[in-house]
Amino acid sequence: MEYKKIEWLDHEGVEFVLEDYICKLIKPKCEPNGKWILKTHYFTAFPETERLFLEKGYHLAFQTNRTSFATEDDVERKARFVKFISKEFSLAPTCSMVGMSCGGLYAVRLAVAHPELIDVLYIDAPVMNFLSLADMGDAKSGLAESIYNATGLTKSMLLSYRENPIDKMHVLLGHDIPILMVSGDADTVVPYHENGAILEDYYRRHGGRIRVWIKPGCDHHPHGLVGRECEVADAMEAFSAENAAKHA
Repeated sequence: MEYKKIEWLDHEGVEFVLEDYICKLIKPKCEPNGKWILKTHYFTAFPETERLFLEKGYHLAFQTNRTSFATEDDVERKARFVKFISKEFSLAPTCSMVGMSCGGLYAVRLAVAHPELIDVLYIDAPVMNFLSLADMGDAKSGLAESIYNATGLTKSMLLSYRENPIDKMHVLLGHDIPILMVSGDADTVVPYHENGAILEDYYRRHGGRIRVWIKPGCDHHPHGLVGRECEVADAMEAFSAENAAKHA
């Protein structure tokens, strides 16, 4: 494996190619705590929360994707990437994921397919419902044709599609995966009531561990809790500590 030195957010790291896809691992400046974050998509977008994790001693990893829609090949490749990072760099066998928008789709699908690899989910304005993203509801994403081209689904097939994240929430709950979620209540691209709200309602009704921050008047961007990123970082560390206690 050939590693190229890089810098990101004033932190040193390495870039390499795994299974023909570019990957990155950014290292903390302080003493590493052995834990790590996987950003599932849009690596450079709204990075302030990831900066906080680096400052707390986490490593930050990323692997590029073939599409934006968490196809099975991308999800399984990412699972192999998680195992590679853990072994190659002697990091924890589980990662916490940061997934924004379609990155949230990746995060949930990876957690459903491989819950044993996941510590905590942080999803921000997550895509939970292809019917919504394909503009069959209140969304105005303009992504319908991109979805059909990437997944091989047609509009007719999508109407009976039962592999959406909202169809798999019982798997997340069954494996007691804790969730942090941030969304704007005026999101026109990934409307909360058609996506994240369904997950929030399901987790709360069934006793799942979840914390939600709703941003009044906020559209799809900006992602994150601007100026309050520490709330998400602290909540993730609290959930991670609960997981560690449960498995002690």
